Amino acid sequence: MRAAYYEEFGGSVTIKNLPDPTPPKDGVVIKVKATGLCLSDWHGWMGHDPDIHLPHVPGHELAGVVQAAGKGVIHWKPGDRVTLPFVCGCGGCPQCLSGNHQVCDHQFQPGFTGWGSFAEYVAIRYADVNLVRLPNSMDFVTAASLGCRFVTAFRGITAQGRVGAGQWVAVFGCGGVGLSAIMIADALGARVVAVDIADDKLDMARSVGASETINARSVDDVVEAVRSLSRGGVHVSVDALGSPRTCFDSVASLRKRGKHIQVGILNTEHRHAAVPMDLVIAHELEILGSHGIQAFEYGRLMDMIAAGKLHPEKLIGRTVSLEEGIAQLVVMDRFDQTGVTVINRF
Repeated sequence: MRAAYYEEFGGSVTIKNLPDPTPPKDGVVIKVKATGLCLSDWHGWMGHDPDIHLPHVPGHELAGVVQAAGKGVIHWKPGDRVTLPFVCGCGGCPQCLSGNHQVCDHQFQPGFTGWGSFAEYVAIRYADVNLVRLPNSMDFVTAASLGCRFVTAFRGITAQGRVGAGQWVAVFGCGGVGLSAIMIADALGARVVAVDIADDKLDMARSVGASETINARSVDDVVEAVRSLSRGGVHVSVDALGSPRTCFDSVASLRKRGKHIQVGILNTEHRHAAVPMDLVIAHELEILGSHGIQAFEYGRLMDMIAAGKLHPEKLIGRTVSLEEGIAQLVVMDRFDQTGVTVINRF
């Protein structure tokens, strides 16, 4: 198979012909039809994830067709159209038994704990627990765009933030996960303040549901701007970028008893970011993480898409070849792309 491949962190990424994978006993091999490019892939390539062992094939936002199934797989067969969450739960640990597959003690993550989907084929473990059947009405590019960004935002907004109609929500960073959070919060009836440093991304944020936008480079005090627009602070705030500044500002923008959702990954040197703990105590704020979604929770998301309440296809910026995807992967930290990029030509 053709695959994107690297042998050192931060080094060259090349196209290489590698042996086709075989399905593990509890897993499947998927013929990849589309796979999203995510900033998490850049973090992995840079060596920010301790689970990656070299050499490596990146990619974790995928959709495709089951090519082969292991002997222990019950519910899936060749030809099935599928996607999956980027965190695959084992199904048997205490976390999975409590329904929290997204923090499984023995999780499999394509593109991190194993080789990923920037390839013609990818092997996936724990298939019966994690595969999600695609409706015939959903194309592979849209399914791949759900990836980790849309589904992580979905769980962050619905399960962690418990966003409801009439609430104010701030989203810091209007990349793929930020735009997803904006669209989902808007669909739930919230009023969204989008914050970024690029006007084109803020324009897109408004097009997918933001009520207000703030260019952080154009105001003296971002927190004060958010609190002013939201009449005293937001009920829920999402750091969708992952930086010391956006993390701090997200927490500081909350009204009393508000919730901060951390979705964006902070670089290694910033992973212990400063937090305005005085406000956390005095205002009884909540700080929550959001790490993927359980496969069984895709039902509500798919229902909202089918009902026309969510339109993830609107977030797709462009589709590219595997070669073009590699070129974009290594410069993702420039944040110069609008929307989600999906590889669909291998």
